[in-house]
Amino acid sequence: MNRNKQGRVLIVGMGIGGLATAARLHRAGWTPVLVERAPQRRSGGYFVALFGAGQAAARRLGILDQVPNRASPLPGLSIDRKGGTRPGMTYADLPGKPWLMVRGDVEEAAFAALPEDVEVRFSTGPIAISQDADGVDVTLRDTVTGSTTTERFDLVVGADGLRSTVRSLAFGPHERYLRRMGFMLAAFEYPGVPAGLTPGQGATLLEPDRSMWVFAFADRDPTILLSYRTDDVDAEFTRPIAQSVRAAFGPQPPGGTLGSVLDALDTADAVLFDSVEQVHMDSWHNGRVILVGDSAWCVTLYSGMGVSSALAGADVLGTMLERHPGDIATALTEWERGLRPYITHYQDTAPDDRKIFVPDNHAQIQLRRAIPLLGRSRLGKRLADRIMRFDEVIKYKGADIVGKILGDPVSPPEETRVA
Repeated sequence: MNRNKQGRVLIVGMGIGGLATAARLHRAGWTPVLVERAPQRRSGGYFVALFGAGQAAARRLGILDQVPNRASPLPGLSIDRKGGTRPGMTYADLPGKPWLMVRGDVEEAAFAALPEDVEVRFSTGPIAISQDADGVDVTLRDTVTGSTTTERFDLVVGADGLRSTVRSLAFGPHERYLRRMGFMLAAFEYPGVPAGLTPGQGATLLEPDRSMWVFAFADRDPTILLSYRTDDVDAEFTRPIAQSVRAAFGPQPPGGTLGSVLDALDTADAVLFDSVEQVHMDSWHNGRVILVGDSAWCVTLYSGMGVSSALAGADVLGTMLERHPGDIATALTEWERGLRPYITHYQDTAPDDRKIFVPDNHAQIQLRRAIPLLGRSRLGKRLADRIMRFDEVIKYKGADIVGKILGDPVSPPEETRVA
């Protein structure tokens, strides 16, 4: 017999979205069972940002105080392969003043908020899902022993990433929903400080169709993002990661900083290497099976809203299930109706956000380099704000989404407020 009155919910995936959803639905009266195909919880990870929408959701979820802002106070540099430097922007300089951290920081905070009585199973994933009007039967497989069991749930939540198993089982093959943007990315933690930089100093090396970002932190080693355009995504996965990346950044000599980064990539233990893709779906729920985070709407790393939207999605979902107890269909419809305008905006603007990370041409590079100089005068700052879409960022990335839906927004932290 279920301890909580709302029923039993299976949550697949122990990333940020899965952990936040489990904690929020537990608070809403559900009994979560959390499964993860990996043998243990991950730590560390690549650079992420938390805009106002994510900060508001983290505050409502009770984890904001456990999430550090690791942004370095040092100004960033714009560099080239020949050793040239000029003033540059860091990600913390973007409108809305996002908090900077690594993915593991948010996962750790979300895990700490998980009640002790939430059941967690590692090395476990679904292999079959079927549902009727009253519930969902899920066959789960233990990847260590190979044993399977079929269990009944009142709700199933897929929070298992871009290539979601839940989505493929309950909604159809990946090809229906994934949209490639024609870019690749490689992200990893750099041990120490890249050549030519000082501790805590971030940098960008921007070239047409490829770029290197060094995301520096105040209190830990930096993370690197290498991104580039490709005409053949599939071919990129047929070679060792370092070989594909070196080919994309050749044939010119890499220079000091990029050279040290590429050398570190050769021996890096953990590298996120993937194609840049979005997930587009007409509906994020099918009966009693729903998708959250990248499984449902991957907005891409370029948007900077992956973590924030995952937290907001969990927050809004719990709120709607509380507002419509016993009426899952209405709760999920209202959850999606409230959240979708924000997700649509993040996806629609991702191509423009991509140009911040990877410019198309030299004109865009020159424009980016002018931003720090424009900020020195009032008129120039206004122009820079227009170029960086300041008003849009504040409206969509800075919004307390659940507060907007309920008409009861919370105040942002002092350092994120706009004068």
